Amino acid sequence: MTETLPSASPFAAFLDELADVSGRAIMPYFRSAMAIENKLAGAGGAGRDGGLPFDPVTIADRTAEQAMRAVLSERFPGHGILGEEFGLQNPGAGLRWVLDPIDGTRAFISGLPVWGTLIGLRTAGRAALGMMHQPFTGERFAGDTTTAWYSGPGGARALATRPCASLEDAVLFTTTPAIFRPEERAAYDRVEAQVRLARYGVDCYAYCMVAAGQADLVVEAGLKPYDIAALIPIIEKAGGRCTSWTGGSAARGGRVIAAGDPRVHEAALKILSRFA
Repeated sequence: MTETLPSASPFAAFLDELADVSGRAIMPYFRSAMAIENKLAGAGGAGRDGGLPFDPVTIADRTAEQAMRAVLSERFPGHGILGEEFGLQNPGAGLRWVLDPIDGTRAFISGLPVWGTLIGLRTAGRAALGMMHQPFTGERFAGDTTTAWYSGPGGARALATRPCASLEDAVLFTTTPAIFRPEERAAYDRVEAQVRLARYGVDCYAYCMVAAGQADLVVEAGLKPYDIAALIPIIEKAGGRCTSWTGGSAARGGRVIAAGDPRVHEAALKILSRFA
């Protein structure tokens, strides 16, 4: 098990156990020949990335989620579970685990190591605990109600966002501009036009790079709860902000903005909130 910094959450150590379980399930399939299914095949609508409908899923996604669900059901049978591949279990539970076995399946099937397993815990609708685990690189980014931490090559350390005074100084991430609907794209383009640098295609890694002080801003739309729930505590307890485009909770997904510096968050929010 990877060494981590101490955490105040009673469930934080369990994140590492779930990460170990999911990593063992996923890694035999990475950069290997496998069948790829399109969850939107025959749906007739555009996928999240626009263009032809394409929302890939693999045996690795399903195997990893099943493995995590089995451990959770045995250890905490009264808890709820919401996962991308197998839906909601125990919907009335006060504590709900939110799982995305492979966030960035497009990167996964392309052999790129910018995907990750997202493990989140919600209580009273609030994202209280989360981890992003990248088993190929051996990195884990996590956060709870008091702190955020990293473990991986080079050892364990606290996570902290970096200061950034304005959009003009900011490094911006989004999965791809094609995720936005036309009115959202217009708002996003106005933000991107002001930043120093924009980069695409790193999915959950984008949020972790903001928490680690390597980037400043993430703007996305069309997210599901399992795309963001685990990442909110990581961003916020590293010193950043993660909200909807209107400044509300991001826990349910949808249009999301995450920033390492409150000044950048406020500047981007002024642009995005006009179109939300």
